[in-house]
Amino acid sequence: MRLSNIAGQTIIGWDWRKALETRIFPELSDDDKGEENAAPKSQLQAGVTLAKRYLIQEVVGLGGMGSVYRARDMHFPNVNKLVAVKEMIISAPDPLVRETIVQNFEREANLLATLHHPSIPKIYDYFTLESRSYLVLEFIHGKDLEAVISDASGFLLEEQVLTWAVALCDVLDYLHKHKPDPIIFRDMKPSNIMINSSGELMLVDFGIAKAFQTGIKGTMIGTEGYSPPEQYRGEATQAADIYSLGATIHHALTRRDPRLEPPFSFAERPIKRINQSVSSELEVIVERALEYDPVNRFKSAAEMRDALTALARKTGILVRAGSLPATPVNTDGIKPLWKFKCEDEIRGTPTISQGALYIGSYDNNLYSLDASDGKFQWKYPTDGGIVSCPTVVDGNIYVGSEDKILHVVSARSGKVVWTYYTEGPIRSSPRIADGHVFIGSDDKYLHAVNMNTGRMVWRFETADAIRSTPFVMNDMIYFGGETGDYYAINFRAEIKWRFRAKRAITSSTVGTGQAVYFTSMDGTLYALDPRNGWVLWRYRLGKSSISTPCIVDDLIITGAADGFIYAVEAKSSKEAWRFRTEHQVNGSPVIYKDSLYCGSVDGNLYCLEYRTGRLRWKFSTEGAITGTPLVYDDVVYVGSTDHNVYALLA
Repeated sequence: MRLSNIAGQTIIGWDWRKALETRIFPELSDDDKGEENAAPKSQLQAGVTLAKRYLIQEVVGLGGMGSVYRARDMHFPNVNKLVAVKEMIISAPDPLVRETIVQNFEREANLLATLHHPSIPKIYDYFTLESRSYLVLEFIHGKDLEAVISDASGFLLEEQVLTWAVALCDVLDYLHKHKPDPIIFRDMKPSNIMINSSGELMLVDFGIAKAFQTGIKGTMIGTEGYSPPEQYRGEATQAADIYSLGATIHHALTRRDPRLEPPFSFAERPIKRINQSVSSELEVIVERALEYDPVNRFKSAAEMRDALTALARKTGILVRAGSLPATPVNTDGIKPLWKFKCEDEIRGTPTISQGALYIGSYDNNLYSLDASDGKFQWKYPTDGGIVSCPTVVDGNIYVGSEDKILHVVSARSGKVVWTYYTEGPIRSSPRIADGHVFIGSDDKYLHAVNMNTGRMVWRFETADAIRSTPFVMNDMIYFGGETGDYYAINFRAEIKWRFRAKRAITSSTVGTGQAVYFTSMDGTLYALDPRNGWVLWRYRLGKSSISTPCIVDDLIITGAADGFIYAVEAKSSKEAWRFRTEHQVNGSPVIYKDSLYCGSVDGNLYCLEYRTGRLRWKFSTEGAITGTPLVYDDVVYVGSTDHNVYALLA
């Protein structure tokens, strides 16, 4: 072990760094493995609570000095807030060494606390309990770039690597311009770069990053193969990070690990000699970043980013307002956070309120589950299957059943508050507005019910069953029927206009002040003027559809029985993209952040980048998914006809 003190700050030397290094995330890089990084003998067990706040769920990573855990932050009892808890077990007998380890651990915590960038994990807490120190960080679901490179069946696409390189330049530029002192990361390499399940990049492990001080040398720190020549002499500047980034990009494009090659030998293995599909322009940029003399490299991370961005524009990789496309990550083998099994198929959609998840099943029960762990709380029995989505208002749950009844149940106790009887099965979901519950029934009526008393206010007669969920906007109610009739009525049940599709309208409506959108069994996505019902445009789908569209940016996205998820431009009705599943899409897509989630009868839940329709990941169940997923607080909940409801990290 080597310790040196530079300007009053203790810095841990290279060989001790190997023993100290702990990983924040599941996949371990080669330099993290070995006897010194064997699993600690005293891992925390699931169910243990740290600092009376962090409930340990499972081990997600191993390091030489401790483990990394996924935990739930119990300070947020009504949401499932997940965090990563990075542990360091301090076993060194020498008091000076112990103090140095703790100081460096706390330095990492204090450094992270000053950083605010979307590609840097947030720090929430740090503390020491006896001989263990803990760092509580934002939980990132994904894998590191080293694992992505290793798992790839061939060379990564240039546009993928270019996307990552631009993002890394951006975060380095942020660090290098940090106030009051610039920060040098000093250990850029693939294993310190996380790609999460949404394709976003995160720079992790700031254990050896430090504030830059001009003219001051330090102990050589970094990773052999990625570190530049001057870093071996103890000189760590912004140019050193640029070299390490160049080495990382070289590794990603060639799949040649620089740790297994002679030092500083990148010029002897040009990128295009190994991977001929890489453009000459990108090769030139990487070669400049890898110049032996720091003076010949890019002057700043911003300058390198500008060069990469100019290349992206020239080659057409930039899309939509100058943003680079998200990169899909293969996350096969995704494990659910939890699953709960009902006694029959789940065809409907869940809802969540005050930390509880409510979902109906064809076993005739409405279930209340703890949204954080899936534990059963209560169930309310009906006399028919439940396919509609429950609605929760003021502590009561409103849900229809095929027993022809609208049930209102106490969310706290699961006891009935009141019931309202129709003359047909209820497959529509309730919509509540202006003190009324609006709900359709197979008895051909749209019912308006007083939400407090359960008494009928009025009912509006149509030509056939109403299975779509009413859409309320600007004191108007919009809904379709199984004859293909589409209605716009006011709160007094007075019809304002009616439109006729060629076949049934089971889809529910979404809308804006300019248009209402729905699909039909006639294989068409419609856009109508909400004021008069005039057709703004029609988009022809491949087959019939009962999927409710969703709106995001200028896109209308929906599914169809041909197995495709379609994205259509709202203004022009031109197709933006389509994504093919392996069976018909009956459920409806939902948007969360920059991802789209949608199930298919093929049994898969798909996560797509909504701007481009690119697959990010999919999760397989053992039955068809016909309901709509619910995404809340970074967790996606979905039911399947395999009788299970699943909770997955979004």
